[in-house]
Amino acid sequence: MFTSKKAALLLVLTSCLLPVLSSADDDRERDRDRGRSSVQVGPRPFYLVDQMNPGPLKRKLEQCSAGPFYKTDFSIGHRGGGTLQFPEHTQESHEAGARMGAGILECDVTFTKDRQLVCRHDQCDLHTTTNILTTPLAAMCSRPFSPAEFDASGRLVKAASALCCASDLNLAEYKTLKGKMDASDPNAKTPQEYQGGTANWRTDLYSTGATLLTHKESIDLLAKLGSKYTPELKGPNRNANLQVETVFGSHAAYAQAMIDDYKAAGVSPRKVWVQSFNKDDVLYWIKNEPAFGRQAVYLDDANTLADVPSAKELKSYAAQGIRIVAPPMWMLLTVNGSGRIVPSQYAKDAKAAGLDIITWTLERSGRIVEEVLPTKGTAAPSFYYQTTLDALHNDGDLMTTLDVLAKQVGILGIFSDWSGTVSYYASCMGLK
Repeated sequence: MFTSKKAALLLVLTSCLLPVLSSADDDRERDRDRGRSSVQVGPRPFYLVDQMNPGPLKRKLEQCSAGPFYKTDFSIGHRGGGTLQFPEHTQESHEAGARMGAGILECDVTFTKDRQLVCRHDQCDLHTTTNILTTPLAAMCSRPFSPAEFDASGRLVKAASALCCASDLNLAEYKTLKGKMDASDPNAKTPQEYQGGTANWRTDLYSTGATLLTHKESIDLLAKLGSKYTPELKGPNRNANLQVETVFGSHAAYAQAMIDDYKAAGVSPRKVWVQSFNKDDVLYWIKNEPAFGRQAVYLDDANTLADVPSAKELKSYAAQGIRIVAPPMWMLLTVNGSGRIVPSQYAKDAKAAGLDIITWTLERSGRIVEEVLPTKGTAAPSFYYQTTLDALHNDGDLMTTLDVLAKQVGILGIFSDWSGTVSYYASCMGLK
């Protein structure tokens, strides 16, 4: 009788617990699928939320402080995604961006003199992004280091300069270099001094020898990190000793070479958002590599309101097969009569033309109160916020800006130099 009761009790308990256990298993499976277990957004988004003005958005974001946070394609790692602290386009920056939840990571693509593709923001930026000037390879630069010059009163009359290009080196030489924060000191009298100049809202704490990547290495690394790809084909630097046409035969061959690396690695085109500021590159991919061209991104390089494309131009993009445009944030936003950030006419025109939108770059500037707002007449307005300065009052307004871009403009995703900020927001709002 005692045994029978125990068995009956065990049966009841098991039947009660099974749904709970099953639900927990399902939750864990979903968490694994979304990458929640590995995402660490760091302290910055919590700081930004704390700085926000009181209101519904702040309350919503505060309620998400315990997470979980997950990897999302809405969060795009700019030059790796950890570049607020780690040297851009390095293994370390990519790993930081992935840990912070960037579902897509960027490699800007340029080339070496032996026709190998590498991750650099410009064909000629090695003098500001690597240690090349303090190595024997400095002798190979297109323009050697030239020290700053001062007049008798100590006034700077000629800034220090150099021009060192990936195309000045072969791949083996390139791989011996170490990455540093993108900066230089115009007052430098020596190559060692020229290595300085890092903005005070970044840090050199991790510029201790970051690992440069080839394009192929970035593809392998992102596969291991479980991230997708958005390579940007960089245009030629006409001040370089060696030009793209000499190395590849034509610009089209250069554009094709970038695609060929993904095909050779067996990467699905659905995981790749190829980008270029050169519309001819985008149209080349649409015509010659339609699987990749289907989600090719046409970057907009407008600097002022006078450069913003018209509704007619945006319709012409769509008519040529372009599906995604990527303007800077300021082009998508304006301030209404009530002092609120709202979608710009350009944003409305792009949507009306049937174009999807990606934008750039959050966390690329310093603190709102010091770097964006004209404080005591000394700070120049930031490029990224030039149309919304009247609505920016504190660092927390970065989150307000992000919310308008996501909910009112309806962007597909946003590049960021600190991916954790966007990942926190996207996780809280349930964005994929």
